[in-house]
Amino acid sequence: MTELRLQLSESGADAERLDTLTRYLRQELVDLGVGDVTAQPAGPPPPGARAFEALAIGGLLVSLSESAQGIRKVVTAIRGWLSQGGTTKRTVRLELEGDVLELSEVTEKEQTRLIELFVSRHTGSGG
Repeated sequence: MTELRLQLSESGADAERLDTLTRYLRQELVDLGVGDVTAQPAGPPPPGARAFEALAIGGLLVSLSESAQGIRKVVTAIRGWLSQGGTTKRTVRLELEGDVLELSEVTEKEQTRLIELFVSRHTGSGG
């Protein structure tokens, strides 16, 4: 299985708003059937804190069942999520096998080029 880490952010969003946005995107990805989609765990708790699994706000971990098609489906959903922000700046950071792509305020043409480059590096396809 391939693990794709996502980190979502929205300009001016508080933790509750970001949690809502993350849950919305998570459900959309689950509905696509790309694999297992869970909240991304935060780093280890600070020294002296009670042991519990903290979750990174805005973080999703996608375990892709089909690497090539799964990546494309996830990226399509992310592009939709970014466009739904309207004039509010949204950013998504994708990390796959140490390779990072951050999408935010770029033109649609540039976004397409960056996404195709990222996907092709991980699927062995040129487009």
